[in-house]
Amino acid sequence: MDKFTTLTGVAAPMPLVNIDTDMIIPKQFLKTIKRTGLGANLFDEMRFDRDGNEIPDFVLNKSAYRDAQILVAGENFGCGSSREHAPWALMDFGIRCVISTSFADIFYNNCFKNGILPIVLPQEDVDKLMDDAERGSNAVLTVDLETQTISGPDGGTIGFEVDPFKKHCLLNGLDDIGLTVEAAAPAIEAFEAKAKAERPWV
Repeated sequence: MDKFTTLTGVAAPMPLVNIDTDMIIPKQFLKTIKRTGLGANLFDEMRFDRDGNEIPDFVLNKSAYRDAQILVAGENFGCGSSREHAPWALMDFGIRCVISTSFADIFYNNCFKNGILPIVLPQEDVDKLMDDAERGSNAVLTVDLETQTISGPDGGTIGFEVDPFKKHCLLNGLDDIGLTVEAAAPAIEAFEAKAKAERPWV
């Protein structure tokens, strides 16, 4: 998993509330178990019409936001079914951070396990960042996980809270497998040293 330390990127405003996982990645795209390729269908039913043409008014179809790496969203983002494909699709599109007043619990935890930083802020702070995000190509935010701050285009800074364990995992690029390896590293090294001493010919 890629580490998350500091991210500077365009923030796209998505003020809709209750954006569920079926809106993030519709069910017909869940056949794959690969984490790649899903970005093409992120928000598919909002991005494209029935003929597959882009809907010009959708935020990620606008030229200023096509390469957005941050979403500033309405409350209860990621509600609905627990599909892990939702953070996979966001990550594959290039979204590394989602900011909202609240998230569905399963989606929130799945984000951390897939290299995405979900940030919970009070409504007033989300409103400020939403206003920043509506500036188009000037909607650049810097998210610093180490200092737990978000810097806006005007130089203002907002602090955020994050669980220390989840922060450690993101800063070090540790998913569940990485955590297991990290915890077991001393035992693995001891075993390998003993095996080498006992069977040097192997």
